[in-house]
Amino acid sequence: MQKESYEQGSKRLNEELLNVGTSELPDFLEQHREDLITSPHPFADYMRTKFREKGILRQNVFLAADLSENYGYKLIAEEKHTRQRDTILRLCMAARFRLEEVQEALILYGMAPLHGRLARDAVLTVAVQNGIYDLCELNRLLESCGLAPLIEDYE
Repeated sequence: MQKESYEQGSKRLNEELLNVGTSELPDFLEQHREDLITSPHPFADYMRTKFREKGILRQNVFLAADLSENYGYKLIAEEKHTRQRDTILRLCMAARFRLEEVQEALILYGMAPLHGRLARDAVLTVAVQNGIYDLCELNRLLESCGLAPLIEDYE
């Protein structure tokens, strides 16, 4: 039997939670103890896992995201925090994340996932679905649609 992906597990748990009442919550938490995130650094854990699964080097991601290595490592380790959603998006794009992975990374970082009703998010979603990960190409696409490019986060 194939192991369930991180995204599949999240979706399954969210669907199950829709049918859980407050009196059933302790049993649900006990039953799914191994599936629930209890780490104090879920974004860091997720990113490390994804980089390892994809066999990519963090320094290559930071270079493609146009982030300094020092700053990138601190973001990934959650030693530094950014309020710039674009910075997390740039990391995800540079790591060539699928749409589900981008959404999960944003959520685990405490940011809103991409939302199709927001024009800029719609363009980013289409870019990911079409394999447009290069920062320059992505910014050209955004600008061609009259939207702001992914901004740099100055440490």
